[in-house]
Amino acid sequence: MLDPNRIPTLSVTEAHQALGPATDTTDVDRPLLVDVREPGEIEEVRAEGVVVMPLSTFMARHDELPRDRPLLMICRTGARSGQATGFLLAKGWTDVSNVAGGTLAWLQAGLPVRRGPLADGEGDLPS
Repeated sequence: MLDPNRIPTLSVTEAHQALGPATDTTDVDRPLLVDVREPGEIEEVRAEGVVVMPLSTFMARHDELPRDRPLLMICRTGARSGQATGFLLAKGWTDVSNVAGGTLAWLQAGLPVRRGPLADGEGDLPS
């Protein structure tokens, strides 16, 4: 298992800057922001433009994530997304980082969020 102190980490500000102004998850040069929280948590508040892959299904679905673009993992505080980041690194992904402080820090920083049920297609992995 990876040492948690060696997991690549970005602040919410760094993650937001890496994502750029677009919310188009089909842009292959843009990182994917992957939220590993459960659906009820996602509906409360989420960073704008997240791809939803709850930790409860993550082990079964992780192979759906692209290996050829950066992945930024986020959860509520950074703990669960840190686990997911470590898991992906152990499985051979190379460009994956944890977002420190998670959605709570994102919200506190005043970065763009959405609330309520996901719209059709929102949160889906790009095809």
